[in-house]
Amino acid sequence: MTYPIGTPGSPWTSSDRAAWLARQTRQRSYAELVLPRVQALSDRFALTRYGTLSYERDYPLFGLQSKGWDERLPTALITGGVHGYETSGVLGALSVAEAKLAAFAGRVNLAIVPCVSPWGFEHIQRWNPAAIDPNRSFSPDGAAQEAQLLMAWVKTLGPVAMHIDLHETTDSDNTEFRPAKAARQGTVQTNWNIPDGFYLVDRSDTPTPAFQAAINARVAKVTHIAEADEAGKLIGVPLQQHGVVEYDAVKLGLCMGMTSAPFCTTTEVYPDSPRTNPETCIKAQVAAVTAGLQFVLDSKNK
Repeated sequence: MTYPIGTPGSPWTSSDRAAWLARQTRQRSYAELVLPRVQALSDRFALTRYGTLSYERDYPLFGLQSKGWDERLPTALITGGVHGYETSGVLGALSVAEAKLAAFAGRVNLAIVPCVSPWGFEHIQRWNPAAIDPNRSFSPDGAAQEAQLLMAWVKTLGPVAMHIDLHETTDSDNTEFRPAKAARQGTVQTNWNIPDGFYLVDRSDTPTPAFQAAINARVAKVTHIAEADEAGKLIGVPLQQHGVVEYDAVKLGLCMGMTSAPFCTTTEVYPDSPRTNPETCIKAQVAAVTAGLQFVLDSKNK
């Protein structure tokens, strides 16, 4: 597939990036759809404004922390909307916070960041306005403000026992985002596989197969787990177990690689599947977090 910006075979210039930005339109409101739900959680969470993104408007960034934070308890970090267009990541993180999770009260510290990339949420975009992918920027020299501001705040939390980063894969990955990435890089896109169903991305440097399996088992009660393609892969990556692949999170600058949490994963749901719907995808995200929390506490008690 060709893309209407850039010269085939050549990486984008600053003019190409400006042309790409000029094509983006605001399609929904962070201030109307996300911030009121965040503010409404102030009765059960301590709200921290950990930064502001200043683009064509200011976007305040918020983290939620359990009230009665206890450094003796394990800390669980939940992040959503690193790719702002992946809607169930944002709404799933908000739903986790709103669910109260009474079974975990006094047993775990929760830190929840519902929308890491609000500009991307509004413009239904994977990148930020500079055409930079925040989920390749979680490293000391990462170029995305979204990643740098979040990493600075997460450091204040102390040791993290579990980190679940909520994502989804959509048909627009093939119609827009993969072609745009290939054009930006001056390369050719060869993988067009979109898994039909829920799957997980584990860290290849510190894999946790039992943790991943426990999450998939819980999510399977809500929606279907993606099957491997004819090559035994998901998104071009070899399967490690049913519904699980591995990425080198630190090398790639992924959000799930920014801490040394012993239990870590990235979720992926597919809202465009004929076998599911957006609401079920949100429930799958909540199920994944719930299963992860239970696994961490069960492991702690062994």
